[in-house]
Amino acid sequence: MMPSALKPMRYGHTEGHTDVCFNDAGSCIVTCGSDGDVRIWENLDDDDPTSFNVGEKAYSCALKNGRLITAASNNTVQIHTFPEGAPDGILTRFTTNANHVIFNSDGTKIAAGSSDFIVKVVEVTDCSKQKTFRGHDAPVLSLSFDPRDVYLASASCDGSVRIWKIEDQTCTRSWPLLQKCNDVVNAKSICRLGWQPGNGKLLAIPVDKVVKLYRRETWDSQFDLSDAFITQTLNIVAWSPCGQYLAAGSVDGCIVVWNMESQKCIERMKHEKKYTICGLAWHPKYKQIAYTDTEGNLGLLENIGDEKKSNDKVTSTATKDYNDLFDGDDDYLSGDMIEPQSSPKTGANEDDADDDDLKPTSGRFRRTIIDDDDNSLDIGMIKANSNLLEKEDDDDDQTGGFPALPPSSTQQPFYDGPMPTPRQKPFQSGSTPAHLMHRFMVWNSVGIIRCYNDEQDNAIDVEFHDTSVHHATHLPNSLNHTMADLSTEAILLACESTEELASKLHCIHLSSWDANKEWTVDMPKDEDIEAVCLGQGWAACATSALLVRVFTVGGVQKEIFSLPGPVVSMAGHGEQLMVIYHRGTGFDGDQCLGVQLMELGKKKKQILHGDPLSLTKKSYLTWVGFSAEGTPCYVDSEGIVQMLNRGLGNTWIPVCNTREHCKGKSDHYWVVGVHENPQQLRCIPCKGARFPPTLPRPAVAILSFKLPYCQVTTEKGQMEEQYWRSVVFHNHLDYLSKNGYELDESAKSQAVKEQQELLMKLFALSCKLEREFRCVELADLMTQNVVNLAIKYASRSRKLNLAQRLSEMAVEKANELAAELEDEEEEEEDFRKHLNAGYSNSATEWRRQPVKNVQQDQEMQDAEETDAYEEVEETPEVHKERPNPFSKCVTSAEVTTPKSVLIASSSQGRVNPFKVSSKKKDPVVPSANVLDTMSKYSKKSCSSSSQAVNKQSPPVIKPLIPKPKFKQMSAASFFQAHTPNSSEKTVEEREEKAGNESHEVKVTAQENTENRRPKTGFQMWLEENRANILKDNPDLNEAEVIKEGMSRFRVLSSEERMAWTEKAKGGTVNDSAEDKKRKRPTADEDEVKKEEQKSEDSNLSKKPKPLDQSANVKLSAFAFKQS
Repeated sequence: MMPSALKPMRYGHTEGHTDVCFNDAGSCIVTCGSDGDVRIWENLDDDDPTSFNVGEKAYSCALKNGRLITAASNNTVQIHTFPEGAPDGILTRFTTNANHVIFNSDGTKIAAGSSDFIVKVVEVTDCSKQKTFRGHDAPVLSLSFDPRDVYLASASCDGSVRIWKIEDQTCTRSWPLLQKCNDVVNAKSICRLGWQPGNGKLLAIPVDKVVKLYRRETWDSQFDLSDAFITQTLNIVAWSPCGQYLAAGSVDGCIVVWNMESQKCIERMKHEKKYTICGLAWHPKYKQIAYTDTEGNLGLLENIGDEKKSNDKVTSTATKDYNDLFDGDDDYLSGDMIEPQSSPKTGANEDDADDDDLKPTSGRFRRTIIDDDDNSLDIGMIKANSNLLEKEDDDDDQTGGFPALPPSSTQQPFYDGPMPTPRQKPFQSGSTPAHLMHRFMVWNSVGIIRCYNDEQDNAIDVEFHDTSVHHATHLPNSLNHTMADLSTEAILLACESTEELASKLHCIHLSSWDANKEWTVDMPKDEDIEAVCLGQGWAACATSALLVRVFTVGGVQKEIFSLPGPVVSMAGHGEQLMVIYHRGTGFDGDQCLGVQLMELGKKKKQILHGDPLSLTKKSYLTWVGFSAEGTPCYVDSEGIVQMLNRGLGNTWIPVCNTREHCKGKSDHYWVVGVHENPQQLRCIPCKGARFPPTLPRPAVAILSFKLPYCQVTTEKGQMEEQYWRSVVFHNHLDYLSKNGYELDESAKSQAVKEQQELLMKLFALSCKLEREFRCVELADLMTQNVVNLAIKYASRSRKLNLAQRLSEMAVEKANELAAELEDEEEEEEDFRKHLNAGYSNSATEWRRQPVKNVQQDQEMQDAEETDAYEEVEETPEVHKERPNPFSKCVTSAEVTTPKSVLIASSSQGRVNPFKVSSKKKDPVVPSANVLDTMSKYSKKSCSSSSQAVNKQSPPVIKPLIPKPKFKQMSAASFFQAHTPNSSEKTVEEREEKAGNESHEVKVTAQENTENRRPKTGFQMWLEENRANILKDNPDLNEAEVIKEGMSRFRVLSSEERMAWTEKAKGGTVNDSAEDKKRKRPTADEDEVKKEEQKSEDSNLSKKPKPLDQSANVKLSAFAFKQS
C-alpha cells in the first residue's frame, strides 16, 4: 500500500463555512458553501462540476438514497433530487437557519439543529411526522444519529453535549464539555461529533485538543484520543464506514487519523495555509477522506492507514505545493483564466466573490497581459482590464486610458511600470451588494432598509431602531430602487435609469405636517444617480455627470456643484455633507480618493477641499459616515477606522483596527455606526464574509477604540494612548458648542478631569523615573491648577529644581493669559462702539468697568484670601489648538444644570447678549444627551432661546449689524448680568463659544457685573499706597503696580492685614439694589471662595512656605489614588 497522498486543494466556494459528503457509491463528492451553491465533483480535478443554487448561503448538506438535503439561509431544510438538483420540497422550517443536517443510517429520517435552540427529527417520506427536541439554551452546533436509531446526540453553543432518546424526546444525559458562546460564528469549535458505525458502541466528541469517547448506555468516558501534533482546538470528527478508524480536523488545519484498536495515531496532515477544517467525509469504499476549509477549498487525502510507515512522520511529503495553485506567475502563464476572486490569497483578492463592487486589483491583470512570449503585450487587454473607461459606450478616441495602439503580438514592450488599479465602483455605506436577492440597502444609527427582489415580490422594508421616531414601513419597489438613505426626517430612495425611464430620486418625508409626504425628481437624460444621502432638512445626490445636487427635505432644488471626479460615496449629518470621489487613478492596487466636507447651514462653507483620503495600502473604501456626534469617519477594506481630528487642523487619525478583533483571516466586521461618547464602534461580525445576510437578523457587536500609539503594553504608553484618545474623542464638544448646539457641560468637565488625571499620573511616573525634563513637557499640557498640584507633588518628592521650573511656567502661563485678556478688552471696546446703535440702556445693562478689572479684582481677592501669588491663573488659555479644559473641577451641583443662554448660533441670527432676564428663577432645561443624534439638540434660534426658557420674558431686540466672528462670545459672557437665584446654581453655565473660559472667571465676571461692588482690604490698602509704589517704580503699568502691591501687602503682619480687611467690611452695605441684582446668597459666596482657596498655588517661586499637612495628604491621595 502506498503512503497516504495529499492532493493539492482546489477552490470550491467563496470564503466561508463549507460542508462535504460522498454519494452512496463514492463516485462523486458533494460540497456546499456560503455562496449558496451545491457542487457535485466527479473527482478533485473536475474543472466543470455540476452546480445548483439552494439559497443565499448553504450551511450543511447530507446525501443518501438519491436524496440531497441542505440547510440554507432561508431558515428551511430542503430536499433536492440527486444528481439533477431539482427542488423536491421543504422538509421543515425554523425561525432562524439550521446549522447542521444529517441522515440516519438507513436514510429514512433526517435530523436538523438550528440557531433557534431547537432540534427536529423528520421522516423523509412524510414530513408531517416531526419530533421536536427542546432543552438547549443556545444555538445548536452539531448532531449525530445513533446507528441503531435509539439515540440522538447534539452539541450546542450553551456548552453542553446532550443525548436524547428519540422515541420520547427526553434528554438522557448532558455533559458540560464545550466553551459557552452566544452564536455559532463565535464558537471556538463547531463540535461535529459522531457515533461509531455498526453497533454505535462509542460516541466520539471533539473537546478542545482531544477526542473524548463515551460508552453507549453507561455514558462513561471510556478514553481520550490525543496527539502532540494537535496544537489547536479540534473542530470535527468522522468515523470510517468500517468503524476502525477515526479522523479529526482542527481549527488550524490539522487532520489526524487514529486506529481505534491500537488507539495509535496513523496519519497526520497539515493544511498548507492553516485554514480551519470544517468538513470531513470518508469515502464509502476506499481509504480516502474529502475535507473542506472555511475559505471554501476542497481537498482529498488518499491511501490512509499504511501502518508500515513510521508513526510520527508528517504526511505532506507528496504534496504539490499548495501555492502553485493560486500564487506566483506560473498560473498566470498556465492560461486557466478562472482564478476565482476569493482564492486563498492575501491582499486585494481576499474579498467575497459576492463583493463585486470592487474588481480584484492585481492578480487578474498580469495574467492576461502575459501573452505568447514575455515581451508581448496586448493593449486591448490592458484597456479592458483597467477600468479607466468607466462607460462602455465611450468613443474609441477616448484619451482617459492608454493610447489605443494597434494590438500586435510581436510589438516591443512599451511599459512595464506599475499597473493602474481599477476604480472602485460607487456604493452606499451600510449596504450589501446590489445583485443579491435579499439585501440591506442601508443600516445606520436610525434604522434599517432591506430590499427583497425575488420571484414573488419586489419590495422594500424600512424599520426604525427607535419606533417612537416612526413605525416600520413596507414599500413596493416597482421602480427598482437600488440606493437608499434613512434619517429621522425622511426615507430617500434612488434608482438608475432604464431604456424608457430616467434615473429618479424619491423622498418620503416622514416629518412633513401636510398631507403630501412624498416627492420624486427625474434626473436629466443620460445622468444617473450614483450616491445619495440625507442631512438635517436636506437631501443630496451625486450623479454620473460629476454633479452633486442638493434638495430641501420637502423637495425644493437647492445648490448644485461639480465634483472633480466620479463619486465613490456620500454621507450627511446635521449640516455637514461629506463626498468621497476619485481624485485620479491609483496604481498597484491603491485607490486614489479625495474627500470634500461642506457645511450647508446658513453660512455655507467648505471645510475639506478635496484633500487626499488616506487608505491602507492596496485597500479600498468600505464605509463612510459620521459619528453620532457629527465627526466624519471612514473605514477601509483592511478594517482601519479613521476619524477626523478637528484638534489637529482637520487631519485624519486611525482610531480602531477591526481586524485585531477578528478570529479568522476571512472574518470581517461590517460597521454600522460610530459613537464618541460613550466610545463605541457598532458593527456586525461576519464570519467568512465581508457583509452579513439579511436573515437571520445579524447581532450588533460593540468594539472599543484604540489609537495606534507605541508600546501600549507599558504603563506610560497606555496612559498616553488614553490621554490622546480622550482629547480626540472630545473635540466634538468644542465643534458643537462653536456651532451653537446645547451641550451638557458635565461631559466636558468630566473629559477634562479624566485628561488631567492621566497627565498627573504620567507626571508622577516621570518623577519616579527621574525624568524631570519630561515632567516639564507634561506640565505644559496641564491646566492651571493641575500645574499647581504638580508643583506640590514635585516639592514633596524633593525635586526643588523641577518645582522651581514649574513655578516659572505657571507664572509664564498667567502672563500669557493676562496679555490675551488685554487684547480681548480692546476688541470689546470696538464691539461696543459698533453695537451702541439700536439699544436702549434700559433694556441692556452695560458694564462700564473694563475687562481688565476682572483681572485686577481677581488678583486683589486672591491676595487677600490666601498668601498665594497667582495672576489670573483661573483663565486657561483661549487660543490653544488642544481643547484647553476648565481649570477648576466644579462641584456637580454647579455643573449639571445648563441654563438658558442668550447667544444665538451663527446660523440663526443674533440675539441680544446683554439682556437681563426678567424672571426670578429659570426652569431647569433638560440637557440634551450627546448620544442622541444631532437633530435632538435644540439649535438656539432667536425666539426659542429666550422665550422657550423664560416663558414670560419680553421679545428680544435683534441688532441690525452682523456679529463679529469670535470674540463676541467672550464679550457677551462678560457683559451678561443674568444671574440665577437658586442656591445650588452658583455658576451660570454658559455655552462657551471659545469653549474655554473657566468657571471661576465666570463667577468673577458675574460678581463684577456692577462696578459699585464693595472694596476688599487689599484694594483700600492699594489706593492709599499706590503713590509710594509709583514713586519707587515710575514706569510700572497698572497690572505691574498690582503685582508689586501684592508682594508688599503680603509682607505686612497678619494683624495689619486683618485691620485693612475689617476697614473694608465697614463699607459693605452701600447699596441694597446692588444686592438684589447680585442674587447670590452669601453662604454660596463663601463656598466659591473656599473652592478657590483649595486650589491656590503655593508660590514656590517667590516665597516657599511649608505646606499645610492636610493639603499634602489630600494631594498625594489624588496623585496616586485618583479618587
